[in-house]
Amino acid sequence: MTTPTTTLVHATAVAVAGRGVLLLGASGAGKSDLALRLITTPLVHDSNPVDVRLISDDQVVVARRGDRLFASPPETIAGQLEVRGVGIVPFPFLKSAELRLAVALQSADSIDRMPEPDQRHTILGLDMPLVAIDGAMPGAPARVLLAALNQAKN
Repeated sequence: MTTPTTTLVHATAVAVAGRGVLLLGASGAGKSDLALRLITTPLVHDSNPVDVRLISDDQVVVARRGDRLFASPPETIAGQLEVRGVGIVPFPFLKSAELRLAVALQSADSIDRMPEPDQRHTILGLDMPLVAIDGAMPGAPARVLLAALNQAKN
């Protein structure tokens, strides 16, 4: 049996300092809201601004290229972000970025304070690091930033 090379995932994807981050969660979990906060809130690391860009909201095309996974938007929704109470808003976006991290949006009471470091999320037969974050917490964008930058060291 051959592993497919692309799949459509119900998720939102952003690039944090060029590293693709896949935001996972049930409908209404806050994926779009967290993406909005990530791309509109200035983030700083080591006194330097960190570039955060939208890749895709709500649906993400994930493609396997060799031993790497890439995220891109479906053409029909490219450059669009759902902003609750406002509607669909156009945003600059990246056409593609390598996925380096998956973030599971969960309630704070279901997240371990000191999680096991080897949690993984698998797509198309490849896995990537997985962290759980409560997207509703004020510090959620900073937690995503730290997790994404931490993966760059590995």
